[in-house]
Amino acid sequence: MQQRPPSLLGAAAVQAADAVIVLAASVLAGVDTMAGQSYQRGSGIALTLIGLGTAVALAWVAWGLYQARRWSRTPMALTQLFVGIVGVYLVQGHRYEWGIPSLALAIIGFALLVTPATLRALAGPQPGAGLQPGDSQQGGNRRQGGPPSGTAARPDPGQRPRPAKPVAQANASPSKKPAAKTPSPAKPPAPGQPRPPRKRPARG
Repeated sequence: MQQRPPSLLGAAAVQAADAVIVLAASVLAGVDTMAGQSYQRGSGIALTLIGLGTAVALAWVAWGLYQARRWSRTPMALTQLFVGIVGVYLVQGHRYEWGIPSLALAIIGFALLVTPATLRALAGPQPGAGLQPGDSQQGGNRRQGGPPSGTAARPDPGQRPRPAKPVAQANASPSKKPAAKTPSPAKPPAPGQPRPPRKRPARG
């Protein structure tokens, strides 16, 4: 699993804080409804249930950010936008104790979400990262339909085996015949030595 950058953990913490704030507001609304301080009892119960469901959804998004899930990026941005809008309305209504913390939380959440480290972590691992030098070549061979490098190709079960061709013998150089010896010319007899008689061919 890839290492989580601090900015991603901070964004997850901001999202979790939003979930806690919504949960606290929902609990307070439920308490007021049960105490009879709500304008209408039915609307108070509905508002409490909606707030509880929203808190659970925000907590789920915070968990997705902590796990560096890509799908959690857009809900996180929408949450901070909604919190910022609510903070503006609270400040305009002179509810500074709720409006200023909401605006600060939204700004911090946006800043942590758009940092390069957070965007890289949420984008997932880069293609080809963590592969050995020979893995890319083996992957290319698999995409092309060939066997991985270093392995022999397996024969097709439906294909008949072809007979092995005889190994061609090396071209041997023709044996050289010994050159015929030419008879050396007869030496003339020494002076004073009789000549040997010549052989006459036999008559038939």
